[in-house]
Amino acid sequence: YLILQDEETRKDYDYMLDHPEEYYRHYYHYYSRRLAPKVDVRLVILVTVCAISVFQFFSWWNSYNEAINYLATVPKYRIQATEIARQQGLLNKTKEKGKNRRSKEEIREEEEEIIKDIIKNKIDIKGGYQKPKIYDILLFQILLAPFYLCKYIGWYCWWIYCFTIKGQEYGVEEKLYIIRRFMKMSKSQFDSLEEHQKETFLERQLWIRENYEVYKREQEEELKKKMAMDPRWKRYRRWMKNEGPGRLTFMDD
Repeated sequence: YLILQDEETRKDYDYMLDHPEEYYRHYYHYYSRRLAPKVDVRLVILVTVCAISVFQFFSWWNSYNEAINYLATVPKYRIQATEIARQQGLLNKTKEKGKNRRSKEEIREEEEEIIKDIIKNKIDIKGGYQKPKIYDILLFQILLAPFYLCKYIGWYCWWIYCFTIKGQEYGVEEKLYIIRRFMKMSKSQFDSLEEHQKETFLERQLWIRENYEVYKREQEEELKKKMAMDPRWKRYRRWMKNEGPGRLTFMDD
């Protein structure tokens, strides 16, 4: 009865009656259905996506805190943050006397936290170490995928209408977008570049394909020169020439 009440197992049973010689096949279908997990696949996918999203968020927070800790050790940013803290009177509060007097270690830790907070508020970190946003994790990216798709289609139609049909001139954002596409960089990678680099791109009109190809060849030649002058690269080439990464030889006994 347990076999015949289910449509799938009933089909297997009918097939067994028609093909009794396929002994091992019947065993395989029987145990594969009996031992198959009963958990809904959609629930498994949802839990997996949520787990990945949580890991993403905390991993990005860790990278962001590492970037803040590093900037707090850079003299340029540390001096500026310390000056702002003095102007706001935050450092004076850490050196209270009397009953509220604390040890030098506690004062140093509190001053360090004040400097880090100022760096967080004053410096806009871009790229892979920027402050994490809840909408960037995988779960929200999947939920917002239809919105992003519609937004991209609308933007693409606007681009075709303005610059292909009407022949308008590119603005600064459009020029930087074309340059980024030529360089095959993601938005976060391109945003992490210094402003003077972007200004150089615009001055050299790299949104024009011919100008970008010239710039690309120049960068390749410059890289070759640097590698040729680098003593480590010279040692590597000498090693590759004389010994190599390892050779497979066949020697007679």
